[in-house]
Amino acid sequence: MWQNTSVIDKMYKKLAIQVSLNGLSFAIFDTLTNKPIGLDKILVTNFQINTKIESLFSEAFLKYPELKSGYDEVVIIHSNNLSTFVPTALFDEEYLGSYLQFNTKVFETDFFAFDQLPNYEMNNVYIPYVNMNNYFIDQFGTFDYRHANTILIEKLLDLSKNIDDRKMFVHVSETHFEIVVIQNQKLEFYNSFDYKTPEDFIYYILFTAEQLHLNPEHFKLELLGKINEESSLFQMAYKYVRNTSLMNVSFMFNSFTETQNREHFILLHS
Repeated sequence: MWQNTSVIDKMYKKLAIQVSLNGLSFAIFDTLTNKPIGLDKILVTNFQINTKIESLFSEAFLKYPELKSGYDEVVIIHSNNLSTFVPTALFDEEYLGSYLQFNTKVFETDFFAFDQLPNYEMNNVYIPYVNMNNYFIDQFGTFDYRHANTILIEKLLDLSKNIDDRKMFVHVSETHFEIVVIQNQKLEFYNSFDYKTPEDFIYYILFTAEQLHLNPEHFKLELLGKINEESSLFQMAYKYVRNTSLMNVSFMFNSFTETQNREHFILLHS
């Protein structure tokens, strides 16, 4: 982790940057209170993974000088659907690529990484954006990085303690969404799906429910991420799953709106 080790020079601030193919979001935390004190989102249009990172992000670093302020900690969060969770009992660090090949196309040149979730005896294996990491090395030196779904799953599992009902969570991003089914800190199902239309969205939700024997008349569906009650995705889910709601984020005590807390749930729990 990138760290300022001098007590005299300590800023007591942490910077978290969540990167995806659509741009980046960042949050600034007060490390004394562990509370977020700043939040912003920067969209990059027509972003492609092979595009030169320097030309895409340099303008953002110029426009937002807070990205270059002094921080005691910097963490980069990679947001993509190139990840899978592996139980610790079945995990071998020498075969990271083999775990991913069942749900995504992998190449010999890919770089693989993994995050540990020791409290839940599993690891998240994923492909980070190497070119983005290289760019941030130039900006910050060394830093810590994690996958977005590591943070998502870990927090949802924490929140499910002593809740015996099986619950489905759907986290929505621009081009894909994650379905997570949890019961009392046990991960029963996780997968990521690409979508273009609300029909794609509800198809995967109902298909998953059918496979797990979840009755749309009874199970609870909670939506978070880039979604609100006016969105076509929410309206479609509400039409077919009786107990559909936006995730209650009232426990996130900060100065941001419910919509912001829901959309940036992962970033604000980093």
